[in-house]
Amino acid sequence: MQTAPGRGEVIALNPEDRVQLVTALVPGRVERWYVSDGQQVKKGDPIARIIDNDPNLLRSLAAERDQVNAQISAAEQAMTTARLDVNRFSQLYAEGLAARRDFESAQIKVAELNAKLAETRAKLNKVDIALSRQSAQLVTAPRDGRIQSLNTAAGGTLVSAGDMLATLAPDNARRVVELMVDGRDVALVRKGQPVRLHFEGWPAIQFSGWPSVAQGMFDGRVLAIDPSAQTNGLFRVLVEPMPGKPAWPDENYIRLSSKVRGWIQMETVTIGYELWRQLNDFPLEFPTPVDPGPRKGTANKALYDKSSGKAVKSNGYDSEYGGSGDEK
Repeated sequence: MQTAPGRGEVIALNPEDRVQLVTALVPGRVERWYVSDGQQVKKGDPIARIIDNDPNLLRSLAAERDQVNAQISAAEQAMTTARLDVNRFSQLYAEGLAARRDFESAQIKVAELNAKLAETRAKLNKVDIALSRQSAQLVTAPRDGRIQSLNTAAGGTLVSAGDMLATLAPDNARRVVELMVDGRDVALVRKGQPVRLHFEGWPAIQFSGWPSVAQGMFDGRVLAIDPSAQTNGLFRVLVEPMPGKPAWPDENYIRLSSKVRGWIQMETVTIGYELWRQLNDFPLEFPTPVDPGPRKGTANKALYDKSSGKAVKSNGYDSEYGGSGDEK
């Protein structure tokens, strides 16, 4: 059986199951680490606390917020009074007891107070945003997993928003194999084709006295094929476990990013044909098309059996092409 070889690694199919970077949400300095390398964490568990360079920043922001709220209350009261003045001058102006200038001045004052009130409320929103950002000083785990590494250098230096603090490896990831296949072979690869896999670090030779490793090679099937090549010119083929076959080794043995060798199973040919193909550096054999049967008014055509290397010809083949129908 011909095979399309490829090398690759074990990856998580779901992007959320891949290694994630835990970053700082606000600028500051790491005050405390709550975890260590290799520690198991749950979603929401604290990882680190970041403090601002100004220890009194939260207090000053809270005081500024109270001051802005007082300004808003005063502006609202002034607005209420100004509207009463507008209504009063409107009635007096209609009765001829007030000048038009006084009535227009009251209207202008209402517009000015309205603009001042909107400006004060916008200032309050800015203060609230600053407070909410500072409340994000506690960095938590985005999901269940294990702390893979910590950026301990960030503990004594200043960090900016977006700087990496730790890497988290999620638990219970759905594993698939990522194989890099040559472009000459990938044209013949189809979804669902069987694949034989050998995982690095797992013995490929069967040991009769070691039942847990009696399975050296494992089965898979093609899940997806990338439509374009990678930067190295190879095409990525994703392989999932084959249903009904022995399961892949446990994730404690075959972890994410473990190296894998795979062979995608193709057409069955004779050994002589395969040796001849490899010596001449020819591509893999194209899949044998299904014979649709005799066409209307004609007999079956001759077929070529790759497994035996002989031509099989049915009656009437040569007659279609003007021959005698006798086998030569």
